[in-house]
Amino acid sequence: MECALGRAEHCRAMPHDVSQPRVTAASESGHIATELASRRTGMSFQRTRMSLDRTLLCVIRTALALIAFGFAIDQILRRLPQSEAFPGSGRGAGILGAAFVTLGILVLALGIVYHVRFMWGLRDTRNEMTADGLIRGQGAFPPSLVLITAVLLLLVGLGAMVSILFHAGPFG
Repeated sequence: MECALGRAEHCRAMPHDVSQPRVTAASESGHIATELASRRTGMSFQRTRMSLDRTLLCVIRTALALIAFGFAIDQILRRLPQSEAFPGSGRGAGILGAAFVTLGILVLALGIVYHVRFMWGLRDTRNEMTADGLIRGQGAFPPSLVLITAVLLLLVGLGAMVSILFHAGPFG
């Protein structure tokens, strides 16, 4: 079966309901308008999902900056007493660095929770509209690579926290 967009995955994602005649340019204008509105609504779910991914990318950027800044503060201030240029400067380095890393981890964790909850709501709304016949049934959302990246960064942040607090790991 050849798809209008030339992509087979698009045809699988939006199957044609065989109980109703296919809408073409020769169809009545009311049917055409309804079909186009249904397709626009279906596409709006994808746009909303992409917007949600962009929001999580902003959270990742902020959290990464906080985690990196906290880790850098810890490493620099911990090594200053060794240089003898600033005696007594190592006090509190772990606390200040850990505070920034903790803040970054919290920001990232809250962003992940928000992302997942909003995504569940979006899927529920799409399923309701599909069941009501307002939009065509679509395939499942693909896995969010941004969400996977956020979870991996959360693990890196936790590793940085362990390194700061317990002086363990490759940077301890």
